[in-house]
Amino acid sequence: NYRKPYLTIAQQRQFRYIVSLEGNDVATNLKWIMSSNSLCLMPPPTYETWFAEAELEADVHYVPLASDFSDVADKIAYFEKHPAEAQRIITAANAYCRRFSNEKDERAVSLLVLYKYFVLSGQIEPHPEVWRFIAG
Repeated sequence: NYRKPYLTIAQQRQFRYIVSLEGNDVATNLKWIMSSNSLCLMPPPTYETWFAEAELEADVHYVPLASDFSDVADKIAYFEKHPAEAQRIITAANAYCRRFSNEKDERAVSLLVLYKYFVLSGQIEPHPEVWRFIAG
C-alpha cells in the first residue's frame, strides 16, 4: 500500500510538501528540497556535511517531524491552514541555500578543506599565510 512509482526530482518539486529522510548517512535530497518552492519536512538532522546541517533551525529552515513520523498529517494540516507561515520557512530555506550558490566560493572552500586535510595528515607543511585562514 505504501509503495509508489519512482518520481524524478522535477516531478517531486511539483508538490507543496516533501519529506527528507536520513538513511545510513545524510539525506541527499535535502539540498534540492530546500532550494525548491516546496516545504521541507524532516526529523532534525543528525549527520553533517559541507551543507552545515547543524546550522539549520527547526521551524525556520524546515518543519521538524517526530522520529516515528507520527505527526506528518498534523503538520501538513497545520500548514494547509497557514500558507504564509509555510512560505516564510520556504523563503528562509532558499536563502540558506543561496550561501552555497557561488561556484567560485565553493571551489575555494573545497580547496581549503583539501589543504587542511593534507596539513593535518602530515602530507604537507602549512604555509603561514594560508594556514591563518583555516586556523582562525
